[in-house]
Amino acid sequence: MKNQAQAVSAILMNRFSRVFLPFAAGYFLSYLFRNINAVVASELESDVGLSADKLGLLTGFYFLAFASFQLPLGVLLDRFGPRRVESFLLLIAGVGALVFAVGEELVTLTVGRALIGLGVSACLMAGFKAFAQWFEPQRLPLVNGYMLACGGLGAMGATAPVEAILGVTTWRVLFAMLAVACVVVAAVLWRVVPEKASEARAGPLNQQIVALSCLLRSAVFWRFAPAALVFPAAPMAVQGLWAGPWLRDVAGLDRNAVAQHLLLLAFATTIGFIAWGALAERLGRLGIRSMTVAGIGLALFVLSVMVLTWQPVGSVLPAWLMFGLCGSAGSLLYVVITPRFEADLMGRVITALNLMVFLGAFLLQWSIGIVIEFWGEGPGQGYSPMGYRLCFGLVALLQVLALMWLLWPRANEERSRGSVSTPSRDDRSGNRDPLEKP
Repeated sequence: MKNQAQAVSAILMNRFSRVFLPFAAGYFLSYLFRNINAVVASELESDVGLSADKLGLLTGFYFLAFASFQLPLGVLLDRFGPRRVESFLLLIAGVGALVFAVGEELVTLTVGRALIGLGVSACLMAGFKAFAQWFEPQRLPLVNGYMLACGGLGAMGATAPVEAILGVTTWRVLFAMLAVACVVVAAVLWRVVPEKASEARAGPLNQQIVALSCLLRSAVFWRFAPAALVFPAAPMAVQGLWAGPWLRDVAGLDRNAVAQHLLLLAFATTIGFIAWGALAERLGRLGIRSMTVAGIGLALFVLSVMVLTWQPVGSVLPAWLMFGLCGSAGSLLYVVITPRFEADLMGRVITALNLMVFLGAFLLQWSIGIVIEFWGEGPGQGYSPMGYRLCFGLVALLQVLALMWLLWPRANEERSRGSVSTPSRDDRSGNRDPLEKP
């Protein structure tokens, strides 16, 4: 019995080192790239002369490229496997980091940022697929939670550590170093991660297109899509760029204080990922639905955005910690939506929802820059608190509307039935979407 337990432990450690750690390293880089512009924003404003709207557009292209690749990504992961796909894409991210490092104008920087977004677009989904192949189902919630926590560590790495590096070198050298890191992680993935011999291959392309079309017409999918656009997308847009300028312009903090606040914000987000998942799992054993937990978490996140809209005086750290803890509740949308569809659609369901998330992050990040630019004093000179107040207030309003749409599913699906050829599920009549799991 003891020998059997030791054998199981050895297998788990082998899979942890050869499967989990390489994919976790890729996701760490993905999150670091996502949030790094919040710290280097001042350098981009002063060195390149970017205004707020251009800075928002530049940074948001990460999300646009990321979102644009989500639907074909699901097909590639099924056909070629997570090891091959992520290894190749991380090389693209490395090229993008080099292009960004040498960029002297908006166009070159935007191309580099878009290549980075494309290159890291598989880091989370590829990891989830690999974990499902190599770990037992009962271990997946914990393994996936650790994976999300590694992303939070990447967000933390994009704060005070990046600020410390900028104290001894330039942002261009930093991005060149990140390019090397992408190549190293890609090589580790290619050489270390084992190949799953029994990996299922994708079906004919026309069948995948038909299934994807039905999914995108599903009333249930569009019940969740607006929430994805404004809940998990909002922390990406704000924490990835505008939290830093907000702390500078509204709270009046210096660079070191801004970096420390962003570090604590990333730490709160990391804790939130684990805490909301654990809470949903524990309450699920007591008969409380994950949708209920998600609704509470999203409502608390709306409240945190309203607090930041109010712009409290004095210490703003508690407000931002609440933003990080509650903002991570948006990850529960993936948990809630996937059981509503058949198992063979899981990859496409997750990547389709990811498309909404990153499209929303791009639109929010760019739009915030456009709005606050009206109250700007010029590149590198900061922006008026009034612009931030208006942006955060609009985000809170959109979140309230999306939450109302999410929490009244029957009325939503009845209204959408006339515009969708695939019938939606109606608990009272017994009709359901054919894509949904019975």
